[in-house]
Amino acid sequence: MEDAEFDDILDDWFIESLKTYKDLHVYQLEHPTQVLEWTSGKTVCVAGYSQSKNEILELRLPLKLLADENKSLCAERDFKVSHGGFTDGPVRCLIHIPGTRCAVTNDGLSSDLQVWDLGGEESDVIRRTGSIKGKKSAPERGSRIAARPSSAPQVLHGAQISDVQLTELASGESLYKLETDSADPLSSLQFVSDTVFLAGCCNGSVYVADTRTSAPPQLSHSPSSDKSVIWWTDGAARPHPSSCRVIRVSSSGQVVISDLRNLGGVGCQAQLDVQTPGRCSQVDVKVSWAPTLDDCVSVSGFSGVVQIYNTRLWGAEPQEARPLFEHRGHAVSSQQTDDSVPTFVTSHIWHPERPRTLLSAASDGSVHVWDWVDPDRQGGSPTP
Repeated sequence: MEDAEFDDILDDWFIESLKTYKDLHVYQLEHPTQVLEWTSGKTVCVAGYSQSKNEILELRLPLKLLADENKSLCAERDFKVSHGGFTDGPVRCLIHIPGTRCAVTNDGLSSDLQVWDLGGEESDVIRRTGSIKGKKSAPERGSRIAARPSSAPQVLHGAQISDVQLTELASGESLYKLETDSADPLSSLQFVSDTVFLAGCCNGSVYVADTRTSAPPQLSHSPSSDKSVIWWTDGAARPHPSSCRVIRVSSSGQVVISDLRNLGGVGCQAQLDVQTPGRCSQVDVKVSWAPTLDDCVSVSGFSGVVQIYNTRLWGAEPQEARPLFEHRGHAVSSQQTDDSVPTFVTSHIWHPERPRTLLSAASDGSVHVWDWVDPDRQGGSPTP
């Protein structure tokens, strides 16, 4: 692409963004990240995933974004590094332990976990403090991790469904093991209450289990018989776990939403326009329910954009889904040549409290934080 043509595209997008975003801030990492994890409403963790030594950083959001009033008087638009350290290997998964300054990571090369102290007021250094041995080796897959919402610091982890166990961080003691013989690899682990969790498999099956009992988990089989596709899962447990909705997205773009009480049924479904159905691996795609917006879900990893959908518009029969909003900033701002590698979104995450604020990261090392304007609201400020 010629420089002049690229500049025109970039200029057009920035002009458009004045109407489509309430806030938009960009940051450039030295190396790209596949993890974005909130450590507070103002700070987020990122880490590199190259095979050699990587940085692990805690970034503070731009002050201009956080200012509720008089934003024009706040000149600070940059992310700031508040704490940082180094890890000897890649970081493919990172979870912050609620109520602590502790994080747990996995390198994607084995099922072992690494435990980190994120530092505090007296130290800006992130340092490794321990490790947790996984049940089995997991080459090229690694473990999924979920933090228990309350109680003492505990993590749920595993590379395949039969490996899933709950471990206490302080002692390393295994408190719970999932009772199943299945060797299906996991694509996600998620608590929907303090004791109930979802385990989503790459083949589309979903297990629901309770850590208070050794009873076998509830199993919902894949929505499709096509074994060549990969599936990703997320559950929305708002306002109560009993009303949890589970969304499954496949590498072919098929989307199925079910009620937790009837995972075998189909509440609604849709078909996404997937441009690159053959390139997705287990770690590429992320699907996430909005924590404070009813019926909104975000999807990334198929391309250089993050798409937001209003699932309220979907029905029981499959239909082509049109996004409510697309964040195209990563794709637009990355200048491409004919032989260059396309930019793909590597991760995204909703802000836990700000309804339409998200963070996204891409394969070119860019990190964006953006507050989008609902196109159905005529020029009004975003409200939940």
